[in-house]
Amino acid sequence: MSSIISAIELAIQAFKSHKVRTSLAILGVTIGISSIIVVFSAGEGISGLLLGQIEAFGSDTIQVEIKVPSSKTGAASETQSAISLMQGAQVTTLDLDDLEDVVKIPNIENGYSILMTQESATYKNEIHRTYIWSTNASFMDIDRTEIQEGRFFTKAENRSLAQVVVLGTNIKEKLFGDNDPIGKSIKIRDTRFRVIGVMGERGSVMTFDFDDFIYVPISTMHKRIMGVSFLHNIILKVKDMSIVEETLEEIRIVLRDNHDIDPPKEQLEGWTNTGKDDFRVVSMTEILDIWNEISSTLTLLLLAIVAVSLVVGGVGVMNIMYVIVSERTPEIGLRKAVGAKYSDIMWQFLIESILITLIGGIIGTIIGILIAYMISIGANYSGIDWNFVIPIKAFMTAFLFSIIFGIIFGANPARKAAKMDPIDALWSEQ
Repeated sequence: MSSIISAIELAIQAFKSHKVRTSLAILGVTIGISSIIVVFSAGEGISGLLLGQIEAFGSDTIQVEIKVPSSKTGAASETQSAISLMQGAQVTTLDLDDLEDVVKIPNIENGYSILMTQESATYKNEIHRTYIWSTNASFMDIDRTEIQEGRFFTKAENRSLAQVVVLGTNIKEKLFGDNDPIGKSIKIRDTRFRVIGVMGERGSVMTFDFDDFIYVPISTMHKRIMGVSFLHNIILKVKDMSIVEETLEEIRIVLRDNHDIDPPKEQLEGWTNTGKDDFRVVSMTEILDIWNEISSTLTLLLLAIVAVSLVVGGVGVMNIMYVIVSERTPEIGLRKAVGAKYSDIMWQFLIESILITLIGGIIGTIIGILIAYMISIGANYSGIDWNFVIPIKAFMTAFLFSIIFGIIFGANPARKAAKMDPIDALWSEQ
């Protein structure tokens, strides 16, 4: 124990004698370790953000969404569909009949439709362009948003094409300010709609600010606003999540039958293997599982990149240690001459190397925490619900990397010092 303490004291003296050189060696390790902390924190922040988005829709829900059919299967089909949709392709085969049929599946409790568009809403001299979210009355039975003022529209109003709307809190403020909007009328595409309610504050979900939405009955959207009959999405509430996979397959069978799509010749599993389907069916838990897999892979990839910067820092530590060994050759010779063993010299320089990387690790951890905290503040300021979290594994990884890199890059210089012949080492002082 006393020998270790002596080695640490000698290392500290050496650091003080060569402050600039030691600082440069520490800097490389600091950058690498701070990057580790930021990578882990960002991974946790993104995972928490996605989990919050999923919980906003409900973890016991299934989503049916449009997809561009493809002759390909698996990931290639999904990629092709995503590109086609971004380029403006439209799929108009998903409709209210599909919703009515899939809700009849025994494990489906309820469901609502979604069709969105952007329009300008006008009240007196106030004009604001926003999203129109059309759905049916079942929306309030599944979604977790509550009504703040007034009420939501009914099934009867949906069937009768009633010209009624419910406002998100932000659009209510933009159009009416502090005035009560209930009973007043706004214009959408030169058609008057009566305000019957205001939704409670919800925030952003899946990049959409729900507080800036105007909610209208789906049938009213179809006939009086857009003049179409298709849907973008269907959200279904599941009774028993333990049989969700069987339920997903039942939904696919119903929709394929409705859309006259031949089932695949081979049974394909997973939401990416839809091929010719013009729809995609996925549970929220499945989305979370897929994200967790992507997140883990991405974290490993980023850590591999971070390891490169740590290697660069480690090489700097090794070069510093070689210089230290060269400068202290006479001291090494004297210690060996008075009885110091191979292991004594070896441990002396290994401890110095480990101290350099540990100091870099501690500073890097502090800087990484500060950067991660600043990222969370910036994200929340931008309206993103980003939690500041540093997982325990981040600190453990940072500590282990600091120790391991100190040993790896300090081993050769320490071995060189330990192998010195005492006579040759003492002679070098002359």
